[in-house]
Amino acid sequence: MSNYSSVRFSLIGLLIGATVIASAATLLKPDPAKSTIGIVFKQENVPVEAKFKKFSAQIDYDAAKPENSKASVDIDVTSFDLGDPEYNGEVMKKAWFNAPQFPKASFISTGMKAGANGRLDVSGKLTIKGRVADVSFPLSVRKDGNNTVFDGALPIKRLAYNIGEGEWRDTGTVADEVIIKFHVVALP
Repeated sequence: MSNYSSVRFSLIGLLIGATVIASAATLLKPDPAKSTIGIVFKQENVPVEAKFKKFSAQIDYDAAKPENSKASVDIDVTSFDLGDPEYNGEVMKKAWFNAPQFPKASFISTGMKAGANGRLDVSGKLTIKGRVADVSFPLSVRKDGNNTVFDGALPIKRLAYNIGEGEWRDTGTVADEVIIKFHVVALP
């Protein structure tokens, strides 16, 4: 075999090896019937829970090398549900979500790594109401049959995203801290 042939076979081997390594992450499809994204905030010091009824996610997960994983989530802000149609309509207005101008919120991961107690440490960019901020949070991952289940909670400050303008900037009625909670069941 000539040197050219052996170099060519070596390059082909490297390309095949790189392809196998690159494809170690698995593209998972979230099950919307079993997955939830919600928030918890305090109004007059009383916890209030609400949820987003519509969202989509792309999860490319590598359990062996989490640093190769990535995820993105788009949330339909207009699907926000406080359990009362009047309240739902109010939070779509400019002072809160301004849903006509900003109908979606999004998260795009910028890094994942193994963390304490079998969790992942996730970092990324969260966009709400046109404002982008770097965030990080712990994420638990577990297998449930063929499914992969991701659970996490991300505390944010609503005022950092301009949620609650004008008189609603006062945190005496609605607290600044909001916890975004999610439970995503993903299928291979």
